[in-house]
Amino acid sequence: MMEMTRLSRACEQYYGLQQSPFGLTPNTEFYVELPSQQQAFELLLFALSSGEGFIKITGEVGTGKTLLCRRLLNSLAADNICSAYIPNPALSAEGLWRAIARELGLNSDDKSELQVQEDIQQRLLQFALTGQPVTLIIDEAQCMPDDTLEALRLISNLETERQKLVQIVLFGQPELNVTLAKPRFRQLLQRITYSADLGPLNNSEALAVYLQQRLSIAGYRGMPLFQTSALKHLWQASRGIPRLVNILAAKTLLVGYGNGSRQLESHHVARAVADTEGAYPAPPDWSWLRFTTLFAAVLLVLI
Repeated sequence: MMEMTRLSRACEQYYGLQQSPFGLTPNTEFYVELPSQQQAFELLLFALSSGEGFIKITGEVGTGKTLLCRRLLNSLAADNICSAYIPNPALSAEGLWRAIARELGLNSDDKSELQVQEDIQQRLLQFALTGQPVTLIIDEAQCMPDDTLEALRLISNLETERQKLVQIVLFGQPELNVTLAKPRFRQLLQRITYSADLGPLNNSEALAVYLQQRLSIAGYRGMPLFQTSALKHLWQASRGIPRLVNILAAKTLLVGYGNGSRQLESHHVARAVADTEGAYPAPPDWSWLRFTTLFAAVLLVLI
């Protein structure tokens, strides 16, 4: 492990970096405003400011849901808005109530589930009286058991005559949409007033912007590090999924450092792809076949 740390640091120094630009930890310092990310964030801010009760953000694995979630939490904290964050909702219905109680600073030990629910409602009423909204944020919501999702509907029922006592934001993989489409959840689905989907980088040009911004944040000040051929190969191998982009880009940097290369080319990316499970291999190059066919046709004409 120490040897890998030294190697990574040497690689960073070689390229003039002050820190790793492609870490997998959802660090909001490296947030890049991808189109779908920015649209989702603006939707979240608008929906929460207008008092809407239920918002859903979905995206495939690696598209940046947790990073967006962290950005939202930071934004709420900066505005002094109380938030309850549940990062792992694979809980029973009772477990969810108790987890929310802890997030609101309530002691749920030695209390019945009904008492916990009453305590939560009273705490939310206290926040409402002071004009302070409360936002419940649930990450990895596709992991919630059906009974726990039903409990979430009951939580969303908490309201006064004028306002919701809690606003709920769900972050989840597309499987969440499949679950919510079940007939038993039609009431819950109808309460979701806003939703957004996070998508991948849609081409190598968008990928170039993403890489350059993260490199700049990490301290890089040189000419574009990834050549056009490398960008195209990296986009094809990652399908534009940010997490996979980060994995492949970090490995490509190491390959380039090992070769003493100041610019990264397609063959550097190819070695990173070969070392990465989940990366998409390059499609076969059939240009030689087209040339062979053309050459054969020319021969037939000459004969």
